[in-house]
Amino acid sequence: MTSTQSDRPIQSAELDSQSLRVIRAVADGGSITAAANALGYSQPAISQTIGRLEKRLGMAVVVRSARGVRLTEAGEVLARHAATVLRALDAAADELSDLSGLRSGLVRVAAFPSASSTIVPRLLGNMTKEHPGVRFSYVEAEPPEAVQAVRDHAADLALTFSYPGDPDDPHLASTAGLTITPLWREQMLLVLPEAEAPTTSIDFADLAGADWIAGCARCRGHLVKTCSAHGFEPRLGFETDNVPAVMAMVAAGLGIALLPSLAMAGSPLPSGVTTRPPARDDYRTIHLVSAPGASRVPAIAATTTAIRALNVSSWGLETG
Repeated sequence: MTSTQSDRPIQSAELDSQSLRVIRAVADGGSITAAANALGYSQPAISQTIGRLEKRLGMAVVVRSARGVRLTEAGEVLARHAATVLRALDAAADELSDLSGLRSGLVRVAAFPSASSTIVPRLLGNMTKEHPGVRFSYVEAEPPEAVQAVRDHAADLALTFSYPGDPDDPHLASTAGLTITPLWREQMLLVLPEAEAPTTSIDFADLAGADWIAGCARCRGHLVKTCSAHGFEPRLGFETDNVPAVMAMVAAGLGIALLPSLAMAGSPLPSGVTTRPPARDDYRTIHLVSAPGASRVPAIAATTTAIRALNVSSWGLETG
């Protein structure tokens, strides 16, 4: 077999990293024995690798002589390019090892506003301590926008919420093809002046004559639906998704509000304001949204595990 035996084009698929390492080792060591010692292979294994490579290429890459072996012109070409190819493969292997070992990686998180001051700081703080090589980015977004961010590959994980029976629930048709995992039930609380608050839970029907301060569009829709279920339409005097502003308005006697427990956890109650649970259990569900297969990415899988491991009881959340 000679180096000019075939005129057919050589395809890159006919080359492999093991063969390139062997040819490079032969070039560096000058013999089959030296290559075997350098790579930790047996001499027959080196010879067999060279033989298979020559068969695929249809040309010789080494010539044996009494003094050992020398590379043919084809072998010299392979040895020259092997250094560059093997450096690139080794660099890729190192980066992949860092990813699989959670020494690197980027996780992009999106979440709704009341999670920004509660769940997200604790989650990212825990992850930074456990896996300092993993980087994070965070964007605050309401559920529809957070779901879209995952769909657009602008976020890897999204924390979202939904109310029971919400006809505009973004976890319905808009999440088709995504992975939705219910995490926790979040208690809804009535916020009202302390002087007007009974000592126990409150029946919504007893609040028919109250003025209300409504929150975000989804929260406002839930409030209207809940009041309607109790036989009245709420008088919405003020609307704001700024939780401290809602509390200040309640303290000023402008109305009462219905807020999720995370919002309460992130904003201390002002003097003269208190909370009571509705007599009939009222809650929303917090979900984790991700793209299919995201759990195969080590940094995303670790972040998902860390989310599930959070102690959320102090925020009024219960495992759903």
